[in-house]
Amino acid sequence: MNKQQVLAMAQAEFERWEALLSGLSEAELLATVLDGGWSIKDVLAHLKAWQELSMMRLEAGQYGAEPVRPNWPQELDLETESNVDETNAWIYAQHRAMPWASLYNVWRCGYLRFLALGALIPEEALLKKIRYAWTDGYSLADSLVNSAKHHQEHREILLAQLDRNAEN
Repeated sequence: MNKQQVLAMAQAEFERWEALLSGLSEAELLATVLDGGWSIKDVLAHLKAWQELSMMRLEAGQYGAEPVRPNWPQELDLETESNVDETNAWIYAQHRAMPWASLYNVWRCGYLRFLALGALIPEEALLKKIRYAWTDGYSLADSLVNSAKHHQEHREILLAQLDRNAEN
């Protein structure tokens, strides 16, 4: 994939989320729809938090610096999935009381900033693997692709659950 294809894929996923969210009432967004007691709002908080890690990598790539770790507990390993359940529980607890409108605005602005960062990075710097020691063999474009795929995965799960709920 080239830079434009990567950005177009991430932009298209953003637009799909916008369409999904705009078609639901606040009550539907806050209602428990998933196993584990998660609402659509909780899923969006989860996506926003993990997207922060991808954004930290894009920011570091843009400035040619080391990534700045977000303000997450030090015991959470942000580079592997060794404690993903613990990390997700922490994310859930951090965002649970946040009002829908605030969370949506933070997610939306973050996603748009994420896209803008990707657009600002020159194609070679975005696509080249092993450009920075901290990328561990991945390109910065992989951060965009993986975040878009993470959003897609959760959107598809939500849509399937909403369809099942509508049938019942």
